[in-house]
Amino acid sequence: MSQHFSIAVLGGDGIGPEVVAEGIKVLRAVEAALPGVRFDLMEHSVGAGEFLRSGDPLPEATLGRIRESDAILLGAMGLPDVRRPNGVELTPQIDLREKLDLYNGVRPIRLYHASHSPLHGYGTVGSGRRIDFVIVRENCEGLFSGRLAPRPSGRDFETDTMRITRRGAERICRAAFRLAEKRRRKCTLVDKANVLPSMAFFRTVFDSVAREFPAVATEHVYIDAMALFLVQRPDSFDVMVTENMFGDILSDLGAGIVGGMGMAPSADLGEKHGVFQPAHGTAPALAGKGIANPIATILSVAMMLEWFGHPETVRGANLIERAVERVLADPAHRTADLGGNVSTAQMGDLVRANLDPRP
Repeated sequence: MSQHFSIAVLGGDGIGPEVVAEGIKVLRAVEAALPGVRFDLMEHSVGAGEFLRSGDPLPEATLGRIRESDAILLGAMGLPDVRRPNGVELTPQIDLREKLDLYNGVRPIRLYHASHSPLHGYGTVGSGRRIDFVIVRENCEGLFSGRLAPRPSGRDFETDTMRITRRGAERICRAAFRLAEKRRRKCTLVDKANVLPSMAFFRTVFDSVAREFPAVATEHVYIDAMALFLVQRPDSFDVMVTENMFGDILSDLGAGIVGGMGMAPSADLGEKHGVFQPAHGTAPALAGKGIANPIATILSVAMMLEWFGHPETVRGANLIERAVERVLADPAHRTADLGGNVSTAQMGDLVRANLDPRP
């Protein structure tokens, strides 16, 4: 008897529904090759479009149904012109992280072809220089934590608070070390401990947790230095762990050195729930043109299958990853963001056609 996994599908806004459609296309093709599992998809309306319809970008009734699912596949949410009265954009994806306690933001950064990167000397055959690291971002604290706090009116300044708790720092550091154990056994803390007391506290917690993982090498790098090093020597990093806002910024920088946001998958994980989505936004200027890059979404589907932990879904994740490698090995297979003319649907078709269930 096949095991069923329920997946809440949140297409969202802008290019979200377009790239999610390609992720589902590949998921259904993988499902056909996996006799032991089945995927039950349930679509829900969330985001700026839902806000314009109902006044709530993430209705409580919808959130309740999302909670009942085994995983959430998300496209992107929010539009620049749809804002709250205080001027900020809608951020239902952040609300979802906090409501489901998805503290562990996993952002893999991998270069698939030398021509995708603006950095020279990486990814060429025989160079030995590869870009393959993971940013582990604390999702529920940091500089984002106080964004919804009531603000007095009439004052001529505003403040934001960097909140780091021992519990929050410990659990994200442990998640990073466990991931490093499965990879190349190196974990880098990215902080600003020379200036910010909150970051100095984060460092003490990191060092304490590090003693639980003696086989993993550690280092500390300030956030400004890391921005430099990711351009100068990105191949020297494996797993890095950092605060919410720093992780947000580094994720985009990391994506930039491997081809752009369309190449950057992500997972937001908690103890019970997981959201899997491309790291990019809604890109409304691209919506409806059929040119958005779906690779980040397709790789996010692979991350979801691996997270399920079933032997068949793990096999499915490997099928997708190998298919993406085969497709991107050909420099002709480029979407517009990579300088090519392969459409969103054509890229999904290419990945689907390259799924090879043979061992």
